[in-house]
Amino acid sequence: MTVSALIRKCASYTRGRDARQAGLYPYYPSFAAREAGVARMTGGREVVMCGSNDYLGLSTDPRVVAAAAEATARYGAGCTGSRLLNGNLDLHDRLERELADFFGKPAALVLTTGYQANLGAVAGLCGPGDLVLIDQQAHASLIDAARLSRAKIQWFAHNDPDDLTGKLRRTGHRGGVLVVVDGVYSMAGDLCPLPRLVESCREFDATLLVDDAHGAGVLDEGRGTCSHFGLTDEVPLVTLTFSKAFGSIGGAVLGEEEVVEYLRHHARALMFSASASPADTAAALRSLRILREEPWRCAAVAGNAAYLRRELTALGYRVGAGVTPIVPVDTGDEPATLGAWNLLIEQGVYVNAVLPPAASPRLRTSCTAVQTREQLDRAVAAFAAVRERVPGLTVAAAG
Repeated sequence: MTVSALIRKCASYTRGRDARQAGLYPYYPSFAAREAGVARMTGGREVVMCGSNDYLGLSTDPRVVAAAAEATARYGAGCTGSRLLNGNLDLHDRLERELADFFGKPAALVLTTGYQANLGAVAGLCGPGDLVLIDQQAHASLIDAARLSRAKIQWFAHNDPDDLTGKLRRTGHRGGVLVVVDGVYSMAGDLCPLPRLVESCREFDATLLVDDAHGAGVLDEGRGTCSHFGLTDEVPLVTLTFSKAFGSIGGAVLGEEEVVEYLRHHARALMFSASASPADTAAALRSLRILREEPWRCAAVAGNAAYLRRELTALGYRVGAGVTPIVPVDTGDEPATLGAWNLLIEQGVYVNAVLPPAASPRLRTSCTAVQTREQLDRAVAAFAAVRERVPGLTVAAAG
């Protein structure tokens, strides 16, 4: 068989294979079991889980698991087609109503993943003749959505409202203008400067979309970044995912009723994809209801993150300041990142190794509402041990 150029390109990629052979491959780890605050890796090692986005600890909550099982028994394993033609489950309808009510928006539209929610919103609203202005550190799904829309794309400097304002002032664009940001940026845990962004968009008649994947369910008793700033009514479009705080998988677009109605008939990511499964939808709905009933979870995850941030800083690590569950640890370079990541697993702690081009080298740690102080102390002790064993690990001056 003749080997084509595309297949040869794949064969020439050896970075992943080389890293596996060196025992330093940080991606696609295999887990055999998970429970509150800990996980068991395939092979038997138990680790404190500090590399999850399960911010409220709901993915393993017995009530959420039971809701998914009950929905599977009632509706089956999957929906086997698009909501457009195959129809909604009453679960989809209930979830949309309750999401809109909780987040203070007139309407919501549920899609099968958070990625598809962004594709549906951006590419469903924008097209040739429109302009998308996007933060340079926006999530990959937003970048792909902008490209898919075939609108003109301009980038503005990360969390820089002045740069955005200057570009809006100079654009002279006569079509629709969409400004796209993350509410909370996943690699550093920093919040967008929402008040300034709202001002700029209002001044230049631009529509603002906030992807609140890492803020929804966490900030302001779970109501997210817009509510955190008191600007829910000033942000026309919000997207979110169920795969973080809501312990499931799926996504939603929140906005005015006429916008949601338009997307029902123009969002290809919705119209040409099978709908979210009964289990996933029921799990997200039960998680939302638990969040309503137990807002203490938001305070608990914030407290755990503050504790971990304080203790790692005391060890001399440079960590990001913030109010979110994400605690990034600067490691300096790729070898130090991979070495520290591997040694942390040996110490019984799992974190995320982040390498370029995703972001500068770092260990991304994250907290959950159900981690115990004993588990966090185990993580801190592991970081203390690793600091002494990784040459070149970047740390701040102690004290």
